[in-house]
Amino acid sequence: MIKIIFMGTPDFAVPSFEALVKEYDVKAVVTQPDRPKGRGKKLAFSPVKEAALNKNVEIFQPAKLKNDSETIEKLKKIAPDFIVVVAFGQILSKEVLDIPKYGCINLHASLLPKYRGAAPINWAIINGEKISGNTTMLMDEGLDTGDILLKQEVEITHSMTAEELHNILMKEGAVLLVETINKFMSGQIHPKKQPKECDFYASMLNKDMAKINWNSSAEKVHNFIRGMNPWPVAYTHYEDRIMKVFSSKVIYEKTNKEPGTICDISNEGIKVACKENSILIDTIQFPGKKPLKVKEFIKGNSLKNGTILV
Repeated sequence: MIKIIFMGTPDFAVPSFEALVKEYDVKAVVTQPDRPKGRGKKLAFSPVKEAALNKNVEIFQPAKLKNDSETIEKLKKIAPDFIVVVAFGQILSKEVLDIPKYGCINLHASLLPKYRGAAPINWAIINGEKISGNTTMLMDEGLDTGDILLKQEVEITHSMTAEELHNILMKEGAVLLVETINKFMSGQIHPKKQPKECDFYASMLNKDMAKINWNSSAEKVHNFIRGMNPWPVAYTHYEDRIMKVFSSKVIYEKTNKEPGTICDISNEGIKVACKENSILIDTIQFPGKKPLKVKEFIKGNSLKNGTILV
């Protein structure tokens, strides 16, 4: 049976791990160290570690695998056919890449070479893409630059959030990985070189990047809100308070209001002028409060027409 070492950390990697366990002999899992989580800062297992414990698979948690010679030697002794990497969170050294007999296969949540990098799902939505997908590739020492094995496409709807696309690609990616390994072993795949250039590099997101620019078109604002959901969540300032915005719709009508102006408040939502057209905000959150639908929020709180969000 094909021997595999699996490397992964977050929720996105769990369906891939579970699919591989069903099909092949997964000898070990390499995942990130336990991290403090929540208000109590108690150490928490990664989702992949939880899954590996349930399957009684050996677990390694190096702080930096490339510097951990002891763990590397243990992985070499396993002599795997493949190392499979799904959102592991560490760059692999050439020494590690050279361990498996056939190579290291990575699942990346974009249609490479576009959207190399840490946040391909978010940026695909922020940029208004209509199609995304997964790519499997043979890893090299570059970042998402290895030879392409297989791709699968997924349609992005006009209302889809980054979280929704993440959940679709997470499940579909597991299927693609199994297909990739089976076709690779039967000689049905001919790896294709990637161009050196990348159309768009999907850099990691942070909270500082989440502020809404109302001096953009309603389409761009809407895409930005979708792409920032569920993290770091798009925000704006209502008077002197931060207002997080979770969901919206585009309203295709001209307005002469200053971008960011609240034009109407109703059970349908908060209508805000953009540089071109308007958006209707559906779900908001103020500091110390839970996210609420606008129709629920206005039952016990007041918002003023004409206020300019900044």
